Amino acid sequence: MPDPTDRYRAPALDKGLDILELLAAEPLGLTRAEIVKAMGRSPSEIYRMLERLVARRYVTRSPEGDRYALSLKLFALSQRHPPTQRLVNHVLPAMDKFARAAEQSCHLGVYDRGNLVVVAQAHGPNNWGLSLRPGVRVNLVDTASGHVMLAFQTDARRAEMLGEHEVLEGELHVPEADLRALLAGVRERGYWQGDSRQAHGVVDLSMPLRGPQGEALAVLTCPFIRRIDRHEGVGVDAARELLAQAVAGIALA
Repeated sequence: MPDPTDRYRAPALDKGLDILELLAAEPLGLTRAEIVKAMGRSPSEIYRMLERLVARRYVTRSPEGDRYALSLKLFALSQRHPPTQRLVNHVLPAMDKFARAAEQSCHLGVYDRGNLVVVAQAHGPNNWGLSLRPGVRVNLVDTASGHVMLAFQTDARRAEMLGEHEVLEGELHVPEADLRALLAGVRERGYWQGDSRQAHGVVDLSMPLRGPQGEALAVLTCPFIRRIDRHEGVGVDAARELLAQAVAGIALA
């Protein structure tokens, strides 16, 4: 039987995408000969494709002319991606309100190619706090954000996400049975609250932003840090309630 994905083949487009994906894994770039060897194609067709990618500024050529690397055009395009930007614009006011009331930072994560990526960050009003930069990838299997994202998916979608998961630096192994129990607890409570697996002294509070079918479309997480000086800040349980109020006020369905 023919592969259904080959029904509408576009060989030239495939070649261009193959080159972009190859160069994405090579921060120092590759020579044309190295690209030809890696892709197993003729030098002439690779040359033509590279020239078009350079002309469209998706790929840069070194001053010596012998090495090719990705430009920042794809990054710039990703920052203009309408669905993500609409989500951020919609959620950010509630994030800012929470950060001021709870005196804590919070960040918004969405699923991306086997892990999560932070797409927005709100800072608390104090001089210090724990924040994650937008664009940072967050582990799917050993973080509060990842557990909440996985907990509120269908069984099929969860299996697909786990199948796409790529191990990130510092990832802690979570046995499958333990992960199932963790996710069941998150579904029962409706949120995650627990000590961070990445930093001492941090209590992660994480809740899903759910779509019309109840699936998590994004995750709002507060890495709560308790102050021990004379400042009477908001406690962790009160911060969790404030986070719940923020989530309740964000309509994605």
